[in-house]
Amino acid sequence: MAGRRDGLESGDLFGGPPVEARRGRAAPARTQPLADRLRPASLDEVVGQDHLLGPEGALRRMLDRGTLASLILWGGPGVGKTTIARLLADAAGLRFVQISAVFSGVADLKRVFEEARQRAAAGQGTLLFVDEIHRFNRAQQDGFLPVVEDGTVVLVGATTENPSFALNGALLSRCQVMVLRRLDDEALERLLCRAEAERGRPLPLTPDGRATLRAMADGDGRYLLNMVEQVLALPDDRPLDGQGLSSLLARRAMLYDKDREEHYNLISALHKSLRGSDPNAALYWFARMLEGGEDPRFIARRLTRFAAEDVGMADPQALPLAVAAWETYERLGSPEGELALAQLVVHLGTAPKSNAVYSAYKAARRLAKATGSLMPPAHILNAPTGLMKDLGYGKGYEYDHDAEEGFSGQNYFPDGMRRESLYRPSGRGFEAEIARRLDRWARLRESRQS
Repeated sequence: MAGRRDGLESGDLFGGPPVEARRGRAAPARTQPLADRLRPASLDEVVGQDHLLGPEGALRRMLDRGTLASLILWGGPGVGKTTIARLLADAAGLRFVQISAVFSGVADLKRVFEEARQRAAAGQGTLLFVDEIHRFNRAQQDGFLPVVEDGTVVLVGATTENPSFALNGALLSRCQVMVLRRLDDEALERLLCRAEAERGRPLPLTPDGRATLRAMADGDGRYLLNMVEQVLALPDDRPLDGQGLSSLLARRAMLYDKDREEHYNLISALHKSLRGSDPNAALYWFARMLEGGEDPRFIARRLTRFAAEDVGMADPQALPLAVAAWETYERLGSPEGELALAQLVVHLGTAPKSNAVYSAYKAARRLAKATGSLMPPAHILNAPTGLMKDLGYGKGYEYDHDAEEGFSGQNYFPDGMRRESLYRPSGRGFEAEIARRLDRWARLRESRQS
């Protein structure tokens, strides 16, 4: 039984041939947005989410079992979150009720919950769709717990934010998270074909122009169909190539929020590309962050950290070069200063890598905490007073510059403490030379302390 729908209609779409024609209704007015006219009539018509809605998809199996759990639909804009929620309500025979966390408060939630209880008493279930559910604060999110637990509503929340960070653990434990993918090239092309079928004529685009249109949508089906309407409204039917299309339409803004998950995803991608010695991928992520509006100073800080943490002594010049690139950006500003950061990205990506200093530092911290307040051995303490000399401060100290080969081999750890080998050079880059030095000093130390 198809469920009734309450709440505002949304432009979140993605369907096959004209929906109203398939439903036996009169054709919609041409003023209705194309994305709305192409709204699917069934889950089979949703594009780009086969991993959830295909024969072996999680949502399909759930419906086949005759059950529908509360869900969190996580995905970018224009991938079908609202549409899927509506169609799930239809498939499960539930009343569809939609609210937005942006415009709703506690009073709205109480009203919706009470109406759902009345519906449940009459034998009618409710699918409550909450758009932008991450906008509700923690206390408001807790308000969903009792009505989800007792089955008053099947909750379907939509979010563009990582649920692990945006939703509280209690709510997450009661919902299954379904990840919706950005629409790939194939899915976007299917939408273009459906739009052409609905309008009864092909888009005035060359193959290059068509590919450019898909690229400009950046995985957002709604944005793609909005651009299609602009293309079809052009007075000139001569086919546009990619360059001509780009001059007429605005590319969809990149998904990048400097305060949210995408910020951390991209800096992680940059860091790991550098660690993997792939300067090409590193440059790409560096450019993606700049194009998204990231502050170059943040990137400079992270690159400097990388020089110390992941390159280290394998290339001792990496750290001063990082500082120099940072200073160059500060002096030149954008966009000229960004070239210095790009040079640093390439240098770090092609440099030999070693985290030996980073590992040694962490080991030293652990050792320092474990050994407490042990004093340095007396022979390496200065003795500026007579009392300190009488106590043995500085007694027996050997001045290394006067020792054979400039190396005394004395002990510098606390008395009674076992000598620890904290820094272990990797043998890559300059650390190969350092390893040779340390090996020689270890042999000399052993011979002179024996």
